[in-house]
Amino acid sequence: MEVIVFILAGLVGGLGLGYVVFVSARKNQLESERTRILEEAKSQGESLKKDRIVEAKEKYMQLRSEYERETNKRNSELSNAENRLRQKEQSLDDKMKSLKQKEDETTQKSQRLDAQMEAYKTKEKELATLREQQLAKLESIAGLSQNDAKDQMIETIKAKSHTEGLTIAKNIVEEAKLGATREAKRIVLQTIQRTAAELAIDNTVTAFPLESDDVKGRIIGREGRNIKAFEAATGVEILIDDTPETIVLSCYDPIRREVARVSLERLIRDGRIHPARIEEVVEKTKKQIEEEVIEWGERTVVDLGITGLHPELIRYVGRMRFRSSYGQNLLKHSREVARLCATMAAEMGLNVKLAKRAGLLHDIGKCPDNDEETPHALLGMKLCEKYGEHPEVVNAVGAHHDEIEMTSLLSPIIQACDAISGSRPGARRGDEQYVERIKEMENMALSYPGVEKAFAIQAGRELRIIMGAEKTTDDQADTLAFELSNRIMTEMRYPGQVKITVIREKRSVGVAK
Repeated sequence: MEVIVFILAGLVGGLGLGYVVFVSARKNQLESERTRILEEAKSQGESLKKDRIVEAKEKYMQLRSEYERETNKRNSELSNAENRLRQKEQSLDDKMKSLKQKEDETTQKSQRLDAQMEAYKTKEKELATLREQQLAKLESIAGLSQNDAKDQMIETIKAKSHTEGLTIAKNIVEEAKLGATREAKRIVLQTIQRTAAELAIDNTVTAFPLESDDVKGRIIGREGRNIKAFEAATGVEILIDDTPETIVLSCYDPIRREVARVSLERLIRDGRIHPARIEEVVEKTKKQIEEEVIEWGERTVVDLGITGLHPELIRYVGRMRFRSSYGQNLLKHSREVARLCATMAAEMGLNVKLAKRAGLLHDIGKCPDNDEETPHALLGMKLCEKYGEHPEVVNAVGAHHDEIEMTSLLSPIIQACDAISGSRPGARRGDEQYVERIKEMENMALSYPGVEKAFAIQAGRELRIIMGAEKTTDDQADTLAFELSNRIMTEMRYPGQVKITVIREKRSVGVAK
């Protein structure tokens, strides 16, 4: 046992000695490795340092080269600028010398001119003296003073100039009238031809068809209560006679007639006809018609391409659909006038939008909510002014019947287009009156001595008269045109204007056999 312990102790001692030797050797190895790494690091550091120094020197040389190059460039530019300044200074010096030289020349010329003026004044005085002497001699020879001779010469020249001036003025006026008339005819004819028109319709009564005559009794009611309630609610008179299956609604107001027609139609379709039901249906119908009025106004404005119109004016435009003038529907008439005005304004180079607007609104005064005694043109002008329309539109509406003075070029256009729309054949009722007016005009012309033929043409807007050359003279033809135009203005009623054309023609015919 002791031997084993001894052996183990020897082994442990041997191991400890070996471990110490191993640690010492490893330490020496690490020390040498550290020394080697330090040497390599120093070597690399020295190498990097040299490289950085070389790079820094190269960078320095490069920056220095660029700086020298920029400096040379700036010096060159400064040198060029200095050269240019010297050249400009030299040029200014040359110009100053030239101006000084010219100033000296001008001074010399002025002095010479002054001397010449003095000489001229002296000669002028001498000539004036000689002229006075010659005038004195002429006065003594002619026996007239200078003023008397001047007055005679002025009178002679004045008389001659007056005659020539009248002739020239007459020719100019005739040429201007001819050109203006031709251009006006062209514009009016193109405007009429490019605008569609409609015929007049009856507008005082409305015929209401019935399914059978039994409905008439229900409309009348017991002791006439229904018809009385209906007439009181609508303001429309119902005419019931022996005409089969038809009654007539009579009223001067087309809106009331329309309310009555629609209300009666609803009552008959519903079957309940008594005073309370009549009042209820009439009230509902009135609201519906008012909505239709606004819808018609908006549709008309959209169709014509008019924007920015006040809602109240749109409502008045819609009311035009239920108004008429001499059988011509007011809304159709206003739409026609608006298109005519737009076409004519375009031909004349005026504002087409304002012309169309004024044409649509020119009769807006015929649709008031309350009956007024003010002329419709002035009432329409007030409405347009109230709702912020353009001043030219306001003046055109107020002046289209000459109630106020025209201050805009649109005003005569509106007046002319209104006359065109209202006076064309078929536009309004009363064709018999139209034919009678044409005949009366021709007979009035034929009543004058020397008139052989008379023709009313262009729908009564022109009266063409043919006179015999043997029985009359040119002066008599002028007198006839003047007298007949005055007589037509005072004795006849007609829309627009009438042109009187008198033709005096002499024909000489020879026959060779």
